[in-house]
Amino acid sequence: MNTMTSTGCGGAACACAESSQVAAPRINGIALHPPGAAPDDDTLRELACVELLRQRAVHLGLLPCVSGHLAPPLGEADRGVIEAMVDGEVASPEPTEDECRRHYEANKARFAIGQALHLRHILFAVTPGVDVHALTRRAESALLDLTRKDAPSGRFEQLAAELSNCPSSAQGGDLGWVTPEDCAPELARTLFFQSESPCGVGVNPRLVHTRYGLHIVEVLERREGTLPLYEELAPAIQQHLEHRSRATALRQYMRLLAGQARVEGIELDGADSPLVQ
Repeated sequence: MNTMTSTGCGGAACACAESSQVAAPRINGIALHPPGAAPDDDTLRELACVELLRQRAVHLGLLPCVSGHLAPPLGEADRGVIEAMVDGEVASPEPTEDECRRHYEANKARFAIGQALHLRHILFAVTPGVDVHALTRRAESALLDLTRKDAPSGRFEQLAAELSNCPSSAQGGDLGWVTPEDCAPELARTLFFQSESPCGVGVNPRLVHTRYGLHIVEVLERREGTLPLYEELAPAIQQHLEHRSRATALRQYMRLLAGQARVEGIELDGADSPLVQ
């Protein structure tokens, strides 16, 4: 890969890089949006990554230098040039057969078909303004109550009706049969995809934290499902690992571009290129 040094719109002597009239955020002195615009954080990061790539293409002579202090919009042809540039500069190794098999062995729970749990839960919802520490103490106290050896029958349903912020509280917290696809990702990881051993039948001894809040979860029944043979999943596993390898290589590439540019008004450490999406 060539040394990645670019200034302004791509040329080392480009005067537009030194303008003092450009409002932040900027990449090598080039504003990412017009004054008065207020893109959200995700859009702003995408604009910054696109501008880093455009400036790299200009530096390599693949795109023309443009005048002015504002990042120009890119047409379809420009984006094609940038994608071809990235393909030539970013190498991502293909996964080996051993790597694919190791991934299969380490993620058997994720590959199982037909697995499901009969669950009930008590949700302590984290909402704006809630005292999270007090909420956690209340949830931990309820969990301790339910995991006592002498916890009376029906106590879970009682506490669900009293404390849960989920509509299932009317059914004692009963969610019925749930698959990994039915759960929030955090709940699915805890209940289905633990690498050591999946959650057994009974009250989970720890609170489960999800984007919705804190959960006390009880597994009433479990259907294990069936695991396809490696050979059936090999093409999909290879494709998944190829995509992951490519995404990692692109992040490293963007990190290198950002590290060698003058970036003002935005934090790009670990930023994803739009090409990762």
